[in-house]
Amino acid sequence: MANYISGNSIRPGHVIVYNKDLYRVMKAEHRTPGNKRAFMQAKLRSLKDGTQTEVKFRADEEIERATLEQSEMEFLYEDATSGYCFMNSETFEQIFIEAETMGDIKLYLLPNSCVTVEFHDGRPIGVQPPETVELKVVDTEPQLRGATVSGSGKPATLETGLVVTVPQFVDIGEVIRVSTSSGTYQERVKG
Repeated sequence: MANYISGNSIRPGHVIVYNKDLYRVMKAEHRTPGNKRAFMQAKLRSLKDGTQTEVKFRADEEIERATLEQSEMEFLYEDATSGYCFMNSETFEQIFIEAETMGDIKLYLLPNSCVTVEFHDGRPIGVQPPETVELKVVDTEPQLRGATVSGSGKPATLETGLVVTVPQFVDIGEVIRVSTSSGTYQERVKG
C-alpha cells in the first residue's frame, strides 16, 4: 500500500518516489512568491545514481513516500572491492554497501559504530548515522599566540579523513564531537 504525503509535508531525509525512481530529500524550503500559490522547493538526490535535481512541488500535490524497513546494524570494516560491511546486531547477518551508496556518511564511521541501515524491497539504500559522533583529531595547525576562544577557527583533519573547522584551542590527539547532519564541530570531548 502506497503512503502519500502533501507537497507541504516534504522534509529533509524523506525518501520519495519521483518519476518512478527513489530520491532522498536533501533540502526542502517552503516558498510563497507574492500573489502566487505557495510551493515547496526541494533538492533531491537520486538513490540510483546519486545525481541531484531541484523540483517544485505544489502545496496540494500528492507525493508517494517510499516505505523503508530500518535495521540497527554495526559497521565492521571497509573492503576495497566489496564496499562497507555491516552486521545485523540481532541476527549477525552481514551485508555490504557500495561506497557510492554511502556518500559522505563514510566520513563519520569508525569500526564497531552502530547505525541505522534503510532497506527498500530488501535492498540497502542508505545509512543513518547517529546525530553526533566522536572522532580524534589527527592533523591541525598549532594554536596561534594570542588567539581567543571566539576568534577564527582552523581546519582539522579527523581520523576518518573528515576535515572540519575547529576553535584555535583544539590540538592533535584530542577527541571532538561532530554533528553528522551539518558536518560541523560541536564540542571537545572531556577525557
